[in-house]
Amino acid sequence: MAAWPEEIRREFEADQHNGRVGTRLLSETDRVRVWEIRLAPGERIGFHRHVLDYFWTAVTPGRARSHTEDGAIVEAVYAAGDTRHFVYGKGEYKIHDLQNVGPTDLWLTTVEFLDSANPPLQLGR
Repeated sequence: MAAWPEEIRREFEADQHNGRVGTRLLSETDRVRVWEIRLAPGERIGFHRHVLDYFWTAVTPGRARSHTEDGAIVEAVYAAGDTRHFVYGKGEYKIHDLQNVGPTDLWLTTVEFLDSANPPLQLGR
């Protein structure tokens, strides 16, 4: 985290328990939460914590940068249709942010499974 700007470090400390893993909650049942992430070029979703099993699918192609809880800064390139699945055991989690560093809008859909090994986080704000 030493390489992160001070503003990013402060945000990480304040928001590391944020359960809002998308920019908009599209649907929630007793089994799943379906999220949309839509980011214009340069736009960013702040730090959030993944504790539930989930997957994301890229709706559009794009490029993004994330700061992760281990201090890494990771860049990714997405093709439309790319999908990635994650499973978390009891007590496991991932914290990161996501910034669109590409020239076009970035759009992802994320589905969280509420019957995972960890209880869902409260969404709050």
